[in-house]
Amino acid sequence: MDKIKDRAQDQDPLTLAQRIAHSSLSPAHRQVADYVLDHPLKVAAMRVEELAEILGVSVPTINRFARALGFDGYAQFRADLVLGYEATLAPVEKLKSRPLETLRADEVFAETLLSVAANAEKTRASHNPAEIEAAVSRILTAPRIHILGYGASAWHGGLLERRLNLFCEDVRLLSSIEGASYAARSMHAVRPGDLVIAITFPRYMAESIRLARRMRLAGASVLALTDNASSPLMAEADMALFAHVESAYFATCEASIVTLIEALTVAVAQASGRSMQAASELAETVLPYLHGGHAASPRRDATQTAPSSDPS
Repeated sequence: MDKIKDRAQDQDPLTLAQRIAHSSLSPAHRQVADYVLDHPLKVAAMRVEELAEILGVSVPTINRFARALGFDGYAQFRADLVLGYEATLAPVEKLKSRPLETLRADEVFAETLLSVAANAEKTRASHNPAEIEAAVSRILTAPRIHILGYGASAWHGGLLERRLNLFCEDVRLLSSIEGASYAARSMHAVRPGDLVIAITFPRYMAESIRLARRMRLAGASVLALTDNASSPLMAEADMALFAHVESAYFATCEASIVTLIEALTVAVAQASGRSMQAASELAETVLPYLHGGHAASPRRDATQTAPSSDPS
């Protein structure tokens, strides 16, 4: 029992672990409790038959364990356990609920494109004009912009940084091969009046939320790019823009996040009043590196720079 109580103090959230720690359990039930505390995410995705088989106990034993904790049975126990892992388990639950028949590849392809389009339309229909105007204005007036995003959001942050660099004086991407430690070491550069754009979607990365909090406490304002008002990032946000990211196969629809960033950066470009100038400057800068550009080929360079064999 001490073993269970010790682990209960380490669990976060503690609700279920506390129930276990303060319940009088039989040896068989303590075996179930130990496994639940060791593998909460795995158990949250299991049917009662699967858990019983792994532990070598009967289904009634599992149900009695759940009732000993104050639940009606395993179904209610599992529902409570899932609450702490909704974002993490979302892809598993979605696939479990899908029809068993196998779809052809072309059907999945078409279905996914329709889903992406539906997400984009929901994002467009639910946007708040005042919030978009405020976000664009803040981006264009911030002395420094710090972009936070880890996991898949590191790629989204890179795209955002690439676009904003055309219109903003000082944009800093805090995602690197060092991970969150790089952003932590960059805290000294955060000043009051700076803007932090924090990106996180299911499954939410704890590092993004913790660092957004630290930067807000340092005086920066936080613009959250996330999925809805219940996102854990919202507790640290001064303003937010949401993207609908429903996906039948993954935790999020990556295309929806890219679409949100595309729309935001185009709005910034237009509001900056220098979209034409930026486009022209970029075209001139990258032209030598493009296929068919005016940069001389290595063969031509060699011909032009080689000494002439004609003495005249």
